[in-house]
Amino acid sequence: MIFDVDGVLTDGTLWYGPGGEELKAFSAHDGHGIKLLAAGGVRIALLSGRRSKAVAARARELGIKKVFQGVDDKLSVFKKLLANEDVKPAAAGFMGDELVDLPVLSRCGFACAPQEAPEAVRSRVHYVTAAPAGRGAVREACELLLRARGFERLLQGHAA
Repeated sequence: MIFDVDGVLTDGTLWYGPGGEELKAFSAHDGHGIKLLAAGGVRIALLSGRRSKAVAARARELGIKKVFQGVDDKLSVFKKLLANEDVKPAAAGFMGDELVDLPVLSRCGFACAPQEAPEAVRSRVHYVTAAPAGRGAVREACELLLRARGFERLLQGHAA
């Protein structure tokens, strides 16, 4: 499962500190959803058009090793990642929120978007979350995938 960052793992707001440093707010609930999904055997990656030290730090904290930032051509990176991981596009998922995400969303087996995504995106994905971006949307998608894979025990706090 691959996640975009801004507008998916965050609410899309860009915060800048007095020294120009970029700040991001991440949901602990979304992070726990990612950890549960990984515990269920799903490999996780982040794919973002922007570059941020905060994203790298959050990925390290969550144990996400595949982090691609500053990517202009997400489809190319998506294809290379799947080839390196020996995963077919139909077995991969992507959660994105913008028009630039459509090339990947249209080629993966599970395409997901948060409710704030533009209609052009929402109308082309398999699932639109009820929870907002940066505030539970990722957790909702993770739980959906865990249920689909038969890992209810993980969601109840029990080992698989």
